Amino acid sequence: MLYNMYEMQRSMLASASAMAEWSAEILQNPANPFSYSGMGPVVASALDVFAHAAAPRGKPIFGIESVKVEGEAVPVSVKIEARKPFGQLKHFQKEGVSGQPKLLIVAPMSGHFATLLRDTVDRMLPGHDVWITDWRDAKTVPLSDGVFDLDTYIDYLVEFLEHIGPGAHMLAVCQPSVPCYAAAALMSADKHPDRPRTLTMMGGPIDTREAPTTVNTLATQRPHAWFEQNVIATVPLYYPGAGRKVYPGFLQLAGFMSMNLGNHMISHWEMFKHLVEGDGDSADATKDFYDEYRSTCDMTAEFYLQTVDVVFQTHALPRGEYRHKGELIDPAAITDIGMLAIEGERDDISGLGQTKAALTLSSGLPAKKKKYYMAEEVGHYGIFHGRKWRERIAPVVENWIATHDD
Repeated sequence: MLYNMYEMQRSMLASASAMAEWSAEILQNPANPFSYSGMGPVVASALDVFAHAAAPRGKPIFGIESVKVEGEAVPVSVKIEARKPFGQLKHFQKEGVSGQPKLLIVAPMSGHFATLLRDTVDRMLPGHDVWITDWRDAKTVPLSDGVFDLDTYIDYLVEFLEHIGPGAHMLAVCQPSVPCYAAAALMSADKHPDRPRTLTMMGGPIDTREAPTTVNTLATQRPHAWFEQNVIATVPLYYPGAGRKVYPGFLQLAGFMSMNLGNHMISHWEMFKHLVEGDGDSADATKDFYDEYRSTCDMTAEFYLQTVDVVFQTHALPRGEYRHKGELIDPAAITDIGMLAIEGERDDISGLGQTKAALTLSSGLPAKKKKYYMAEEVGHYGIFHGRKWRERIAPVVENWIATHDD
């Protein structure tokens, strides 16, 4: 019922968005005398903001066609190297460039597509052989393809690292820090030849008991059964994944929007003012961000509920109780993987200390193999997106990889 009601609302808003966009274009047409009146630009700008906010969105594309390597523009092509029912491994291939450090960027499975990390990929691509996990929208995966939970997630990571081969580095952004850490521990315990040389975790919930945020509090205030009964929906019949139980992306988006509603309203107000003033570039920058931010996908119910349980409620990893298919995950098994923990001073999703906890848990790892970096005046999304990421944080990651790439 929940999903069907959302789809009905989405259809109505799509029609309203199209009408608003059409009306804005008429009011902005130079041939229309009202476009020069005092209220014409104001009304057109208001309609434009509404049309953008209400428009339906699908899966975005990376759109990275070239990068500069040593001052020269190099064409980039994206190749799918490995396919799994719930995700695929994409490789950004640079024409005529070889021998660079191999970097697997693990995108979060948290209601957004991997393209949320477009800026992350774009910044690391000139100096690295970049691969990324591209998770599928659960509503597009038929029931016949089985289930996907944290155990499956870890299995995928191991298989992807095996595909890339020895010597790869792994970068986890937010949510995948836990499964990436678990995969590193399991592969280290097995002395797996394809275990990563370094593991960089940025804004990850390794131990959510440290500096709990609103997200952490919401996950602990209610019993596990509440989440199963109130936020899990069934995919409607007109999707390939019909009948699958999921945590809908639109609920995840609503939660994040409500956490910072004031900031989002200010952003749209600023967009409106830029449109009125004719500052299309500034308005487009805001639109580009929200095009990505509002493009959501569903997670399987089993993955979401297991994450709530293991990561946020029982704190299984920091308590030494986390198991993968019955096998206890031992952080002390990590003895030779360079580990970098990055946190944002103003992160309101993963509080200070939650990612740093990974360094403490890795008791078998020498101090020289550990590094912590706290990015001052940086929020959660600023860790992997924007000017501060590109100019201050990425160089730290690059240097860490460079010192462990032999």
